[in-house]
Amino acid sequence: MIHEHLKPFPAHFLWGSASASYQVEGAWDEDGKGPSIWDQFVRIPGKTFKGTTGDLAVDHYHRYKEDVQLMAEMGLKAYRFSVAWTRIFPQGKGKVNEKGIQFYSDLIDELISKQIEPILTIYHWDLPQALQDEYGGWESRQIVDDFTNYAVTLYKHFGDRVKYWVSLNEQNIFTSFGYKMAMHPPGVKDERLFYQVNHHASLANASAIKEFRRWVPDGKIGPSFAYSPAYPATSKPVDILAAENAEELNAHWWMDVYAWGKYPQSAWRYLEEKRLAPVVESGDFELLQEGKPDFMGLNYYQTTTFETNPLDGVSEGKMNTSGKKGTSQDTGIPGLYKTIKNEHLERTNWDWNIDPTGLRIALRRITNRYQLPILISENGLGEYDELEEGDIINDDYRIQYLKVHLQAVQEAITDGVDMLGYCTWSFTDLLSWLNGFQKRYGFVYVNQHEEGVHDLRRIKKKSFHWYKEVIASNGQKL
Repeated sequence: MIHEHLKPFPAHFLWGSASASYQVEGAWDEDGKGPSIWDQFVRIPGKTFKGTTGDLAVDHYHRYKEDVQLMAEMGLKAYRFSVAWTRIFPQGKGKVNEKGIQFYSDLIDELISKQIEPILTIYHWDLPQALQDEYGGWESRQIVDDFTNYAVTLYKHFGDRVKYWVSLNEQNIFTSFGYKMAMHPPGVKDERLFYQVNHHASLANASAIKEFRRWVPDGKIGPSFAYSPAYPATSKPVDILAAENAEELNAHWWMDVYAWGKYPQSAWRYLEEKRLAPVVESGDFELLQEGKPDFMGLNYYQTTTFETNPLDGVSEGKMNTSGKKGTSQDTGIPGLYKTIKNEHLERTNWDWNIDPTGLRIALRRITNRYQLPILISENGLGEYDELEEGDIINDDYRIQYLKVHLQAVQEAITDGVDMLGYCTWSFTDLLSWLNGFQKRYGFVYVNQHEEGVHDLRRIKKKSFHWYKEVIASNGQKL
C-alpha cells in the first residue's frame, strides 16, 4: 500500500527508550544483590569482547537520578527498564532483599515525578546463579513457581504505580543462545534441551501473566519477542517454502504460544519426527491458554533472507560479534532453510540488515495473525560513535536509521496497526552483552570503554536533540 496521506501518531503514543539491568546498572554485588548467570559467565575467558563485564556497566545504579533528569530534558514519555532478579531475591527465592525493592521503588518514583511512564521488564536474561546451580534454572519445571513468585513480588510492590509490564524479554534469544549456540549462559549446545527449556519459559511466562490479572487488574502486560521477518531469496517455490519454514520455527513457535497457547502444527510434527519436541505434561496447554497477553512486545532490528537447504547442506555459521563488517557467516538447518545475504539491503558494521520496510511488514504480520496491539519495545542502531572536540557526537547515521523506521511505523499505523508506543534501544550507551562498550546505541554518550579507567560522563549526542523534537511534535517532525 502506498498512502497519499499518513495518519498521525496516536495522541497518547508512548515515545520511549529502553535498557536492561545488567547492561546499565553496575553495582553487581552491592546492597545485598546476589550473582546472576551473567555475573559468572562473563568471567570465562574469551566469552565477551576484551573480557568486558557488567560489574560497573555505566553505573546507572548510582546515577539513575542524573539519567532520569536527562530523560526529562528530552521529554521522554516512557522508559522501559528491567529489574535484576537477584536484587530482589539474591538466591532466586526465599527472603526479599529490601534494598533491592527500594532501588526500583525510588527509580519508579523518580520517573513518575518527571511524567515518564515506567515500563517494567520482569526478566531480561539475568537469572539467579543460585537457581542455575540448584536445579539447572530454566532446565527444570521448578523455575515456573520461582519465576511466578518473583513476578508476584514485583506486582505487590510496584503494581500500584507501574501499569505497563513486559514479562519475558526475547525468550527466543536467551533460550537459543544459551542452549543451542552456547554463546550466552549457561553455554550449552543441546537442541533437544533447548526446546524443553523454551517450553518451561513459556509456562513461566503464562503463569506470570495469569497472576498479573489478579494483582494489577488495571495494567497491561505482554512478552517482548525478537522478531526477524523471513524473506524468500527468490520467487522459486523451494525458497518460498524455506522462508515459510523459518517463519514457523523462528517466529510462530513463540508468538502462537503467547497469543493462542499452542504450537504451530507443521513445526511440531517436524520436531516430533526429529525427536526434539518438548515433553508436555497434563495441564500445560491449559496454562498456556490462560496467559494471553494484552499486547505483543516487538524487538525489531532486521529481516533475514532464506533459501532452500538440502539435507546435506549448511548448518552452523558464525555470528559477527567483533564489529568487523563482513565477518558473519550464513547458517541454516539442513532440510529446512539457510540464510543468504540480501543484496538489496545495507548492513551495519555488525552485519545487521538495515530494513525499515521490514518493520512495517513485521507490524502487519503480527496484527493480521494475532489481532493484538503492539509495543515496539526495542529498535535501534548499534555503531561506533566518535567523541569529537568540544563533547560533540555527530551520529547522523543513527538519526537517519530511527527516522526511516519511525516512518515505517507511521505507515503501519495508516495500514491499521494498533500501536501503543516505540522504545528505542537505548537511552544511554550501555554494555552490549558480548560486544562490550564499542557497540553504542544511546542518545547519550557514556565515557566508558574496555580499557583503562573512565569517568562515565554523560554527553548528549546529536540524536538526543533530534528525538526531543520528534517527541515534542508527536512525530510530525521526523
